[in-house]
Amino acid sequence: MSSILIKNGAILTMDAANTIHQPGWLWVEDDRIGAVGAGQAPDALVARANRIINAEYLAVLPGLVNGHTHLSQTFMRGLGDDKTLIEWLKTVMWPLQAAMTPEDMRLASLLGLVENLRCGVTSLVQHHKLTALPEHVDAAAEAAQTVGLRMQLARGWVDMGAAAETPESIFSEMARLYRCWHGAAGGRLTLAFGPMAAWRCSDETMRQAVDLARRWGIPTHIHVAESADEIKLMQQRNGLRHIEWLDALGALGPDMQLVHCVQVNRQEIALIAESGASVIHCPVSNMYLASGAAPISQMLAQGISLALGTDGSASHNSQDILETLKSAALLAKVSSGNPTALLPPDALRMVTTAGARLVGRDDLGSLVPGAKADITLVNLNTVRSMPVHRPESALVYNASGPDAHTVIVDGQILLDAGEVTVLDEAALLEEARRAAAALLKRAEVE
Repeated sequence: MSSILIKNGAILTMDAANTIHQPGWLWVEDDRIGAVGAGQAPDALVARANRIINAEYLAVLPGLVNGHTHLSQTFMRGLGDDKTLIEWLKTVMWPLQAAMTPEDMRLASLLGLVENLRCGVTSLVQHHKLTALPEHVDAAAEAAQTVGLRMQLARGWVDMGAAAETPESIFSEMARLYRCWHGAAGGRLTLAFGPMAAWRCSDETMRQAVDLARRWGIPTHIHVAESADEIKLMQQRNGLRHIEWLDALGALGPDMQLVHCVQVNRQEIALIAESGASVIHCPVSNMYLASGAAPISQMLAQGISLALGTDGSASHNSQDILETLKSAALLAKVSSGNPTALLPPDALRMVTTAGARLVGRDDLGSLVPGAKADITLVNLNTVRSMPVHRPESALVYNASGPDAHTVIVDGQILLDAGEVTVLDEAALLEEARRAAAALLKRAEVE
């Protein structure tokens, strides 16, 4: 039995009482948390530990969850500057995605996964857009196996407009992915339906997809109400707003994951709350594309489970979930005029307990005995963070991705004091650099 003792750290348990042990210790046996406590670690555990991590000046918290990203977009950073959502999709995203090979997808996925790892992420939701070949989807799953992160693979689809698929093709491929990947890698890989946008999915196919997802016991992950233009497109089709449409289809429920929800009104927020659906807030992407500010204060007040996502690198330019935490807090304040709109403990719950709920795990999201050993250690011994009066405040307002010190998934150390343990990072960067340059040339995107 392997064991890790983390000692002398600020242990943010994220339990129901928001308990913080400062200093505190954490004991890991194999893939589970065995014990946690305040003060000095027991001598008996010090003597037994296979590995001791001195977490002095470090924050220790549940592994962070990135609730929404598109790994293919690591090859597309900086190409969406100063564009609206629809313009960005038509002039940058769709041409580049159409030109990507499965090998491009593998390298882009590895790059994005390692970046997530380096920013303290242990679990993420990959909303997978490239579906021209089954190999494109498999490449992302294989990359997650290599890096060792948990990943919910939400396989994207549309059955209207450009790149439309037939329902038969969508459901056939989902069945293959369910057989091949759901529960793979020791349960770290799971599957979800990923309809790409409300206005590009027909009523009947959406009904069938949600029904099949519920029979399989997997969630549905969908972009909704991201921009005002998208709302208009749906209203032109059927007179309904996005959340109204989902409600009319009977699609809202605890298994529904709603990405963005920027352009939602009070009635729609009430529908989301009543259904138990989760919302994934992507504040940096929403600001980058000038989509607006999601009314998250109203959502939290209604008891909606609110997770946090970076979105893809093409509309964020990084996968830094810690940077995104600060953006979420600041955007909530300035858009509501309320300085208490999103407090640090509530922000941290978006990337821990709410993130765990999003990926369907009740054994993630808190540092308590019996929970899975998914743990993130963040260095607060930096000129940006010192002095640390409150670790929860420093994590939200001072820390950033490069401060991620050590990352543990299933009891395995994937990032060890700043060193990636799972692959040759320098070689990956060089391969990805060459492949991205060739992709832009092939797609004729400047």
